[in-house]
Amino acid sequence: MENPRPEKVAIVDEVKDRLQQSSGVVVTEYRGLSVAALAELRGQLRPLGGKYKVYKNTLVRRAVDDAGVNLDTETLIGPTALAFTEDTPDGTPGDLVTVAKVLRDFAKANPDLVIKGGLFEGEAIDADGVKALADVEPREVLLAKLAGLMQAPMQKFASAMQALPRNMAYGLQALADQGGAPGAPADAPATTDDAPAAEASDAAPETEESSSDEAPAVEESSSDEAPAASGEAAPEEPDAENEASDAVTEDEAKDED
Repeated sequence: MENPRPEKVAIVDEVKDRLQQSSGVVVTEYRGLSVAALAELRGQLRPLGGKYKVYKNTLVRRAVDDAGVNLDTETLIGPTALAFTEDTPDGTPGDLVTVAKVLRDFAKANPDLVIKGGLFEGEAIDADGVKALADVEPREVLLAKLAGLMQAPMQKFASAMQALPRNMAYGLQALADQGGAPGAPADAPATTDDAPAAEASDAAPETEESSSDEAPAVEESSSDEAPAASGEAAPEEPDAENEASDAVTEDEAKDED
């Protein structure tokens, strides 16, 4: 069995490494494209992290087997060129979505470029899958939207925290304008002024009770002195000594008789 030539081995290893390291690959057929058109397409992809190269299908199939990736080998028919993702000139990782957009737009202007399928995040995709990727917004736009969504709750929270003291001040002012909280005394000093009146009302029953207790004594004394005041002589009480003397006198009178 003839050993493969070193240059073929190098190409297989190159394709294998790109398949394993790239975020994805797009398989195209470039039949009918001129050299100038191919150069133009490469120039559009390079700044965006895209690498467009032409390989023999037999070598690509061998590289797919060695890499163990799930690329549909049925797409490797006819003049084949692969579009890989790599780092941009400024070091930013390439984005397969951006590469798919460039290929889609170029194919519209150059119908000889046919998109056949590809590989995205380890899974095989067909031509419709590549076109669907091309319709997705670029990563930078998606990241910007995600950052905006994450900042929105924080901005609302910050606004709420800033509005809290202001709303509290408005609430306190409104409460003061209404005369205080519901159920609270309208005027605190009025409660202290009413205290003596309450004490007086508590002491009133004692005064009435004492006057009622003394009333009979006054009436009794007035009834006893009433005859003297009217001038009538009070009946004299019988004198015990006078009665005794009268009895002796009567006895002596009998003895004398």
